[in-house]
Amino acid sequence: MLIDAKDRQYLVTLEPGKTFHTHAGILSHDDVIGKPEGSIVAASTERKFLVVRPTLSEVVLKMPRGAQVIYPKDLGTILMMADIAPGQRVIESGVGSGALSMTLLRAGAHVTGYEIREDFANFAQKTVREQLGDGLNYEVKIRDVTQGIDETDVDRVILDMPEPWEVVEHAERALRPGGIFLAYLPTINQTQLVRERLRQHSFGMEETVEILRRTWHVDGRSVRPDHRMVAHTGFLTTARRLVSRDLN
Repeated sequence: MLIDAKDRQYLVTLEPGKTFHTHAGILSHDDVIGKPEGSIVAASTERKFLVVRPTLSEVVLKMPRGAQVIYPKDLGTILMMADIAPGQRVIESGVGSGALSMTLLRAGAHVTGYEIREDFANFAQKTVREQLGDGLNYEVKIRDVTQGIDETDVDRVILDMPEPWEVVEHAERALRPGGIFLAYLPTINQTQLVRERLRQHSFGMEETVEILRRTWHVDGRSVRPDHRMVAHTGFLTTARRLVSRDLN
């Protein structure tokens, strides 16, 4: 990632012999390749750029996308609410641009995606390979998850789709006892529908949260919240797969 004097960020895939063209001049990839992170490189106009390897959060926000991505503030919360750990078997739908897939895979999960759009599936798999490499435990099926889940005894079912309540019954059969169901939804009306459907099946310990992110301006004695914040992006709902929810 290249950062200019005005803190503008440019995500660049480095290739020998290639150049990066910007209003601040032309920068040779060869001048960047091999440099340690945190180095300063100059373009043809002598304007300078800071060079760092992007974090996953920065990649998610800057990468080309086929579908709207889940924001990093929600991706991090998903890892905690779904209690993602190495070796877990996770069902994901839909895969969109691959941001959630990358986050789950980086945490060590084995991910099987269900996606009805082949172009999204191909885009996600390409993005994941480019960012994380080959040899991953990652598979994407061109399938409608509302028609059923092939896998059984899985650890987590994570849904980023308009009608996750249509998957609750299938998730009940696919999840092992104690497994976690998680749905990411933009509206509270959708969230209410999925909560109602969860209560009709063997799920309990339901929780819905919304994450707001506010950064601060800190410059000498000028300390205040930034004027803008990343507020509502979506509601996260989790539930545990139970053998029985009757405590009486």
